[in-house]
Amino acid sequence: MKKCFFIKYLAVLLFLLSSCFSYALNDQKIGYDAVYGENGPAFTVATGSPGDLGLLKALAEPFCVVNHCRINWLNMGSGEALQALKERKVDMVMTHSPDAEKGAIQEGWAEKRTLLGGNEFLIVGPGSDPAGVRNAKSAKEAFAMIAKKGAKFFSRGDNSGTHKKEMMIWEDAGIYPSGTWYIITNDFMWPTLSRCDAEQGYFMTDSSTFFSYRSKILNLKVLLSGDPALINIYHALASPEDRTTAEIYSLVLKFIGFIESEEGQKILRNFGREEHGVALYMDRDAVRDYDR
Repeated sequence: MKKCFFIKYLAVLLFLLSSCFSYALNDQKIGYDAVYGENGPAFTVATGSPGDLGLLKALAEPFCVVNHCRINWLNMGSGEALQALKERKVDMVMTHSPDAEKGAIQEGWAEKRTLLGGNEFLIVGPGSDPAGVRNAKSAKEAFAMIAKKGAKFFSRGDNSGTHKKEMMIWEDAGIYPSGTWYIITNDFMWPTLSRCDAEQGYFMTDSSTFFSYRSKILNLKVLLSGDPALINIYHALASPEDRTTAEIYSLVLKFIGFIESEEGQKILRNFGREEHGVALYMDRDAVRDYDR
């Protein structure tokens, strides 16, 4: 009798252990770029540079401890992230593509568009600066100088927020970029910046990535910054309540609220300062006047 009870007890225990093991490995099977938090319900956030540079991790870890949850990260540029939100593949995005974000709200598959903070785009190029960009007074003038010279320019070309901003500047300059000088990488920020450095071309990079990797950048200099047109604003968007579960919806709204709280904003405005000697992001108040 005791032996039978022991065998049944052992079988139940093994089942529970295997279930927990399977639960823990589930996130790895899906192929997330990172998972923050150790247990509890999980929701998925798609974003690019904030995840790649570690800002999302810095925000997610304290939130997950308090709320006993997990946050899955998928590394996606703004265009891909918003598409994933539309297709219900993610629960939240952190993006920098204002027109596309507003379109998502109008179409009804996203909500709670919330200003998080931002950084700045920089136009970088070789120290020799063959196009004379360091003399430009604006981003569109700099682009016009590069095109006129036919100097090598790198574009992500991936429908990301960076790519969309770049194309807006070309449009403002009255130029449709094409030719052998205009190189499309279809890649993320750092790989494109790294290739630009190796081949000594021009590129419009975000300041956060540039300062994070500047110890690895050998040939590029910041040639233009400070143009208001280059301010880069990040927003959070959530999947509407009727497109997800009540539990996940509640957690996503709590996380967005955490990021815009003073605790979250302090993390954001100080992120990178200790490691890189400069803050990599500006908080909500610093970019509010540029928000649209």
